[in-house]
This record gives sequence, C-alpha cells and structure tokens, in this order.
Amino acid sequence: FFAVDTSSVLHRCLSALLPFPHTSFLDILDGNPDLYGPFWIATTVVFILFLTGTISQYLASHHDTAFVYNFRLLSGAAGLVYGYTAFVPVGLWLALKWFSRGSGRGLGEVERDAISVVEAWALYGYANVIWIPVALISWSPVSWLNYLFVAVGFSVSALFLTRNLWPVVSVTEAKVSRVLVVGVVGLHAGLAIAIKFLFFA
Repeated sequence: FFAVDTSSVLHRCLSALLPFPHTSFLDILDGNPDLYGPFWIATTVVFILFLTGTISQYLASHHDTAFVYNFRLLSGAAGLVYGYTAFVPVGLWLALKWFSRGSGRGLGEVERDAISVVEAWALYGYANVIWIPVALISWSPVSWLNYLFVAVGFSVSALFLTRNLWPVVSVTEAKVSRVLVVGVVGLHAGLAIAIKFLFFA
C-alpha cells in the first residue's frame, strides 16, 4: 500500500483538485491504491490547521497580554482529520457490502463494481488535499472570506467524492444509493463546518 512513487502521488493529488477530470479517480488508481499519499496529506492538513488556526487566534487576541499557544488545536486537528479519513471510508465500505447484497444484481456484477476498503481510504485521503491550500489562506481576520474559502474547499472535495463514488454506490437500490450519497455529502459538510469553527472562528 506504500509502493508508489512521487510522480504518481502528485498526479493523484492534482486529479483530486480538478472539478471535471476526463478519468475516474478509481481508474487512475488502476488497482493500485496507496496509503502513502493519504497519510501524508492528512498529516500535512493537521499541522497546517494547527499553524493557521494559531495565527487566526493570535490575530483575534488582545496584544496587551502574552499570547498562549493552544496545543489542543493540534490534538483536535489530528482527531478530526485522522478520524474522518480512517473511519468514514470504512463505514461507507461496510454499508456498500451490506446493501449490495440485496440489490438483485449478480454476484460477479456486484464484485466488478465494488470498491475495496483500501480504495475507499485512498479516495477519502486524496479528497483531503484541497484542505491544504484552504487552510493556508483561511486565517484571514475577514470572517466572510474564511467562509468563502471553506465553502470552496467543501465544494471541490464533495464533488470529487460524489463523482467518484456514484458508480460504486449505484450498485445498490435507487433509494439506498441516494441515502448513501446524502450521507457522504452530509458527513463531509460536518468536516467542513468543524474546520471552520474549530480553527477559523
């Protein structure tokens, strides 16, 4: 899962940032999903959120008293980003395994369109790459600007997830597939809201 070179990781990162690429991200993975990129993307997001969150708090503080670093931001960022990236894909994968059984499709057809748990981790991991530039520019003291940056980050990453997950989710019944997509977008909105109010309030 770590047998991937730098050029492949950079290509996958770029593909996650493109709103309308010509190729599905799962096709780009080409049966070789990696955890190297998702791990370092998540780690980079954690430290940048801590850094820019600290800058945001410093700018909002009263400078007549000594500024105290809030290291709970670091543990909060780690828990939020690593937790979301690790557990949400597993939950989605389990839901797909469960609901695809009752889809009425043949076993071979379901397995062909299925997603592995490692591919789910890779998909969610690379979806986080947009939060790196968003976090770098969201420490502005102008609140509406920070809302805009976070909204752009949410839109790009949610579009990336739904566009690539829809062919996989659609193996289930129509009602179930819609519920799963709404769940994916809802949980992702929760991540975006948490990032905004925990680090750039």
